[in-house]
Amino acid sequence: MSLETITNPESLKKQINARRTFAIISHPDAGKTTLTEKLLLYGNAIHLAGSVRARRNQRSATSDWMKMEQERGISITSTVLQFPYKDHVVNLLDTPGHQDFSEDTYRTLTAADCAVMVLDAAKGVEEQTLKLFEVCRRRGIPVFTFINKMDRPAQDPLGLLDEVETVLKMQPVPMNWPIGDGDTFLGVYDRKTEDVHLYDRTAHNQTISPEYITTLDDSRIEAGLSDFQFEELHLNIGLMDELAEYDHEKFLAGEQTAVYFGSALTNFGVQLFLDDFIQMAPPPSAYPSDAGQIEPVSPGFSGFVFKIQANMDPRHRDSVAFLRICSGRFERNVQVKHPKTGKQLKLSRTYTFFADERAVVDEAYAGDIIGLPGNREFSIGDTISSNGNFSFNPIPRFAAEHYGRLINLDVGKQKQFLKGIHQLESEGAMQVLYETEATRRDPILAVVGVLQFEVVQARLENEYNVKTKLEPLPHQLSRWVEGPKEQIDQLPWRYGMMRTEDLDGRLVALFSSPHELSFYSEKYPDIHFLSIQ
Repeated sequence: MSLETITNPESLKKQINARRTFAIISHPDAGKTTLTEKLLLYGNAIHLAGSVRARRNQRSATSDWMKMEQERGISITSTVLQFPYKDHVVNLLDTPGHQDFSEDTYRTLTAADCAVMVLDAAKGVEEQTLKLFEVCRRRGIPVFTFINKMDRPAQDPLGLLDEVETVLKMQPVPMNWPIGDGDTFLGVYDRKTEDVHLYDRTAHNQTISPEYITTLDDSRIEAGLSDFQFEELHLNIGLMDELAEYDHEKFLAGEQTAVYFGSALTNFGVQLFLDDFIQMAPPPSAYPSDAGQIEPVSPGFSGFVFKIQANMDPRHRDSVAFLRICSGRFERNVQVKHPKTGKQLKLSRTYTFFADERAVVDEAYAGDIIGLPGNREFSIGDTISSNGNFSFNPIPRFAAEHYGRLINLDVGKQKQFLKGIHQLESEGAMQVLYETEATRRDPILAVVGVLQFEVVQARLENEYNVKTKLEPLPHQLSRWVEGPKEQIDQLPWRYGMMRTEDLDGRLVALFSSPHELSFYSEKYPDIHFLSIQ
């Protein structure tokens, strides 16, 4: 789509309505990163799909740019991938699949208009998927479901649909139906057109699979399935008239999820899903602020920072703030207001991203994600606007679950150590706490998952040349504390509870057990122990 200069409201609305901004969520190993690669492949954004396993003779996944991600085949940070597809502009937010980095996914979902939930066909709805789905539900964003790995032995498709409905409390609507599974997975039946799409595998599954559009009477189907599978296929397709019909309003309201069966690894069913997605996914919608709902077609440019990442390019040692545009049209060199500091800023260096690749962007629209490098005054949740004096609703922070005291092993590098700690905290890589009643001022790192400790230490060494030692703490959970000061001072801080404060000066209590939290919550009803800030 041409990004011609927009001079009237109708043209602005047309550009915004062409945007599709979404995040992919899943439990680890359900195939999220593989599906991301294949959507890029079918969107002509890449010509050869990478492998998440990063074998020596294979390319590492495009979206996994961090060294540790490429070595381990996991996604640690969220990545922005923008590409055009059939008169639309797709902004794909690839989120971490590993549960230890789920807070980054929570933040990224605030910048998405919908989500694609990837399920493993052999495992169904798993624990991490459920947690991330609940975030989508709280955000009120619609969810597509892609039941992946049909090229391996899978659960019964009707059983999978029943599990989605039972566990997620959302009506599943199958948009296609799998033909076989495992070694006999041949393709899918399109419920809308009643066509059958058969596929051939390609070498290493790295290029677009040859596709044959045919009918259920095609002899290749009967030849490729067992007698039982063939009879069951026709029986299930005959039952599809009794299953729920797709209702777009119910889908947008989160009452239904459109379900697709396929295999991201072998490319089976990916293009069918992508073609439906750009038609069914919602365009950018209004965002809540302290001045009311901000509509995407409002003429003034505005957005909020949902992610900060430093040293994406070690040669530049820069810090990039990722901004979700919420309204209007962005033009490079625009003068904007930063409500938190009250400063006027000129946005002259702005980029669009494709994993670690960046390109200068002169204009962008509501729904797009742009990068603002170099300005270290930005924090996660900050609002930026051209003509408004408002702030978008804050992005919540979640209480951590693991804690450790971080010790700098080279006191001569204390300045670099503190600089790195503050930068990583601003990115949301962890929360930094300081014990208020201790003589030692070593920072306490508070994280959602223990692998975050390893990432922080690795980045401090690689990016700031600082080696550290982590001393794990025995505490199991923490809460922000609010209430009458005299009652807070009466809490048994010296007998198990640790009294700390975060970098914003908010009081944080560390507890040894959930029982301890429950006991003091009941004993001091006027004190609020908050799990979300």
